[in-house]
Amino acid sequence: MCYIAHVHRSKPTLLDELKRWFLDGAACASGHGHLSYALSGYQGKRRFSIYVPDELAPEIEKAIENGRQLQELMKEVGLRYIKERKRARKERG
Repeated sequence: MCYIAHVHRSKPTLLDELKRWFLDGAACASGHGHLSYALSGYQGKRRFSIYVPDELAPEIEKAIENGRQLQELMKEVGLRYIKERKRARKERG
């Protein structure tokens, strides 16, 4: 994950400076250039973001993927449970 810091800058004095600034931002957005990891999300209604050291990134990515798979499984189980309850209710009556 790559962050682009929006820094209020004075008006560029040279076209080359503006071009370099733009290309640096594009490189960051494309995943090229400087790489760093951050974990972001919501805690209650508040958004948070925390830096993740390079050596922890694979472990965090795996945990996030496991969480997503668990969430999908819970949705599937929930749907099946509701359908089964409705079917049983119809049978009774």
